[in-house]
Amino acid sequence: QVQLVESGGGLVQAGGSLRLSCVASGRTFSSYRMGWFRQAPGKEREFVATISQRGSMPYYADSVKGRFTISRDNAKNTVYLQMNSLKPEDTAVYYCAATLTFTLRVGVGEYGYWGQGTQVTVSS
Repeated sequence: QVQLVESGGGLVQAGGSLRLSCVASGRTFSSYRMGWFRQAPGKEREFVATISQRGSMPYYADSVKGRFTISRDNAKNTVYLQMNSLKPEDTAVYYCAATLTFTLRVGVGEYGYWGQGTQVTVSS
């Protein structure tokens, strides 16, 4: 079992940056592949980025590639999402998620643990 708590969301102008954090409880954080997802009003939750247990091989949705960076610090039980060059279409609730699977996973249903979400609003 792992519990996830996101923070770092807020209101930012287009072109600005935000850094999201997700802290996990428990002593087995390094066993989990971590992911970030987002859900805009009226839309389905969608994949944003994922990172393997050791912090290698990050993978991104095409819509954020080159602008967002996922990283993790296993000593701090924390995964981050650095978001640069933000656009109004990035506005959404951002969720941290975890799965014990070692292989690449980008589907919502493939992650068994979720945080409560943090709101990111990008104004034009």
